[in-house]
Order: sequence, then structure tokens, then C-alpha cells
Amino acid sequence: MKVLVLGGSGVFGSRLAQLLVRDQHEVTIAGRQKGALDAYAAELGCAAQQMDRTGDLSALGDYDVVVDAAGPFHAYEGDPYRVARAAIECGVHYLDLSDDAAFCAGITSLEAEAKSAGVCVLSGMSTVPALSSAAVRSLAGSQSINALDIAILPGNQSPRGLSVMASILSQAGCPMRIFRAGRWEYDMGWSDPKHYMLPGQEVRQGFKINVPDTLLFPAHFKAQTVVFRAGLELAVMRYGLWVFAMLRRFLPIPITPGLLRMFKGAADLLAPFGSGAGGMVVEVTAKEQRHWWRLRADAGDGPYIPAIAIRTLLRSTTLPIGAQPALEIITLDAAEAAMSDLQVSFERESVDLKPIFAEVLGEAFSELPISVQSSHCTPYMSRWQGRASVERGKSLWSRLLAAVFGFPGEAADVSIEVTKTISSDHEVWQRKFGKHIFRSTLRATPKGMTERFGPFTFLLGLEVKNGSLFYPVKSARLGPVSLPKWLLPISNAREFEAQGRFHFDVELRAPLTGRLLVHYKGELSEVSSSDTDRVVKRSVS
Repeated sequence: MKVLVLGGSGVFGSRLAQLLVRDQHEVTIAGRQKGALDAYAAELGCAAQQMDRTGDLSALGDYDVVVDAAGPFHAYEGDPYRVARAAIECGVHYLDLSDDAAFCAGITSLEAEAKSAGVCVLSGMSTVPALSSAAVRSLAGSQSINALDIAILPGNQSPRGLSVMASILSQAGCPMRIFRAGRWEYDMGWSDPKHYMLPGQEVRQGFKINVPDTLLFPAHFKAQTVVFRAGLELAVMRYGLWVFAMLRRFLPIPITPGLLRMFKGAADLLAPFGSGAGGMVVEVTAKEQRHWWRLRADAGDGPYIPAIAIRTLLRSTTLPIGAQPALEIITLDAAEAAMSDLQVSFERESVDLKPIFAEVLGEAFSELPISVQSSHCTPYMSRWQGRASVERGKSLWSRLLAAVFGFPGEAADVSIEVTKTISSDHEVWQRKFGKHIFRSTLRATPKGMTERFGPFTFLLGLEVKNGSLFYPVKSARLGPVSLPKWLLPISNAREFEAQGRFHFDVELRAPLTGRLLVHYKGELSEVSSSDTDRVVKRSVS
């Protein structure tokens, strides 16, 4: 095929051109600076053409496929789809490497024009969402998906394109929408770090950012939670960016060309450190299993990965007609085959999920009513809502302890929302009574279930009796120091089913006095996303 690559002298565009030349396509790289283009073209063994995406695009008709690898796509002003529209008018297929969620989703506005012209128009033919969606489908198969957790973790010695840097910096510290436990919520760009394992047992850290996956995957895969993170190999860089993100939460710092050059200069100074190894992790959580696909690129081959989806597609005999985001356009097997000439390794892993309450209770767990069992079978994250009443102790000692543990204030009838976030050996429960929030962490240990409130950790003697689950306190410690039994609170807490619904009744009495500390009770039902398609469409408009 005759392929024109706009931005063909950039980090990703030049590597795409190189791969397409290897596959014996007739490649031309295009850009604004003729000198740089000619030098790259001579090195790559392809042609060069001076072209500005904002200028005359009539020459697109000389090609079979045009690829926009320029970006940054979030900064395209006026008519952001000018190149795509011009390609359609010329009867040419259009592909791009967009990592911008709104740009990628909005490409469907060209659907009628693309179909009428009989051309393929795909946005996001890059690591996200093209490669990531292929990995999700390969891992999940026909299983229902509860959660998706995806990360891209480049090596520090990989070259840095200004477009990618501008995209990440523009998000740092700014609100972004994420789909979590069946509901759209706001989070902050470059926040909430998490560690990921790459092939070779190397651990890298990623921070949340917004990409097409976070916007499109909830509806496409019917997932209850979708999270995406990106990383920087050097701690000084990723935490430096985190500090910048924190500053932008309170100060409206614009991402100017001068600021971008300053960050690029700082990154270039640190380029000799770290490694040229990068990777990608796709984690799929289904109801009873968790699956991983991991990629590791060595010898500086990481920047080739964003080009693999287009290379894979152009190896096929037909292209899909119409305009759409690049969701499940390629298969993971075909993508892995397209990386066979790169220094890239892959691994897959699957584990069965066993809820920590089922692990601690053993066979007794099956004696609980279905509604109670279901409340303790969250694969990744779940949200529960209902109504509750709260009674607080009146003594000074009880009020002091209630304040220390963050218990809610007294209320005859108040809304309650419980969000459970699950890891391999623990669960974090966030309880929200009205506007008041308090959290605890439950963990399965060899001695039984523990629950931690700040520095206090309690060992619970979980017990199933008459279809109810009881939570008596057996021991406690403050940090590493064990507390004597006379300092233990008295817990009369249970979960049970009434009229087919989950109920809770938690009464805690203060140590020493035995007087009421707090008593809250009510009912909860799980919240699910029944109409993610409508929510996604509204968020794009």
C-alpha cells in the first residue's frame, strides 16, 4: 500500500514508517520541516513530502492510507477532524495514533461520510485503545468483565515526544472522569499510584491518567470499573510530576510552550539514568478469576509498540469501512506476531479469586443467606446503597472514642453508601453516612480476620449462627503494641437477611464503662451500571 505518515519524523511516526518499510509498503513521511524530513527519509529508506495538517491537503489523494501520527490530539483546534475529513473526500483510508479520549470517541461523527466514501476511518490505532482492547478481549473471552486495570510503563531512556509530554502535562492535577464501581466519578490526573509487575519480575509504578480506554471501555466491555495508569521509571520524575499535579489543583498553571520545553529539558538531563526497558500491563477481573497480559520491551524497542496496531491492520487483506474508535479492530495474537522482529517478550497469568471472608469462614460461609454471601463476593470493587439509623453514646468517654474512630453522627434516618475495594488479601471499606465518611481495612490473616481503623487493628472472631454473620472482637493492638482485654470494645455486630435483602446491625460499647459507643443499623443493595452506553454518550457530548 501507499502510506502517508503525517508526523513521520516524530518519535512514534518515524518508528511506524520504519516498520511499514520493513513490510514493503510504499511509505512517505510528511511534516512541516523539509530538512528534518529529508534526513529521516534517507535513514528510513522512504520518501518525504512537506505538508502542514492545517494547510493544503489535496495531496492526500495520491495515497491509499494516511496516518496522523502528529498530535497532540487534545490541542487540535477549529476542526479537529480536518485531516480525517480531507482523507474521506479523497477516498483515502485514515488512521491515527490519538491517545485523547474525546478525540477518539468523537470520530464516529464521520461515520456516514466514511461509509458513503467506502473508506476506513479509525482513531486510536495505537497502544490505546487498539492494542489494549485486543488484550482485554483475549484475556476475558466470553466472561463477563467486572474490572479493567491497564498501565503503560516506559523506560526512562526511551525517547520522549513533545506530543505525549504535552498530553500528560495537560492532565496533571486536572479533574478527569473515571468509571468506578458502576458510576462515573471525578479523580485527579496523575494521582493514586499503584505498582505493576512486568515480565522478569520487575516492578514499576503508574499514576492515573485519562485515555480513550477510560471513556470507551465501560460501555464496550460492560465493565463496572475501568482504570488506566501511566508511569515514569525514575522516582524523581514521577513524584516531581505528582508535586506539579498537586500545585495545579490549586493554581491554574497553563501548559505553555515554554513550560513544555522546561520539562523536556529536565527529562533530557535525566535521560542517561534508568533503562531502555518499558512495558504494558492489562489486568482483567471477572467474577471468579483475574487475568493478566504483560509486555516487556527491551533494547529501546518500547516506542515501536504504539505503531504495532497499524502494522497489524495493514497486514490484513481488508479494512473495516466506516468511522469508529479502534476497539477490537485487531487480535492480540496478530499483534504479538507483528512484534516478532522486536526485542519484546510477553507473559499471561490467571488466578482464581477467593473472597477473604470465604477463606476465613471456610465451609461456614455457605451457611449464610445469599444476600450476605453476595456482599462478600466482590471481585474488584462494588458499591452498596441504602438507608440507616445512627445512635451515638452520650458520655464524654464515648464521644471521645467515636471521634477518634470517625464514627458518624446521630441520625434517625440517613442515606448510606458502602464502597468495597478488593486486593488479593484485604478489602478497604469506605462507609458514607450522608456526607460523613470513615474507612477501615479488613485483612485475612493466619489468626483470622482483622479490621484496621487508622493505628488500631482488631482481630475479629467471625462466627456464623442462625444464618447471621457475627463480628465479635477477640483482641486488638495499637500499632505493634497489644492492648489488654479490659481496653477492648464490646462488639455486638451482625449481618443478616430480612425479606430477601441484606441488613446490618452494628452496636459497639466502650471499653472500661461498657456504655454505648455507637449503634448503626440499616439495609443495603448493590448498585450496578445498567445504562453505561447512555452515560458515555452524554459525557462525550
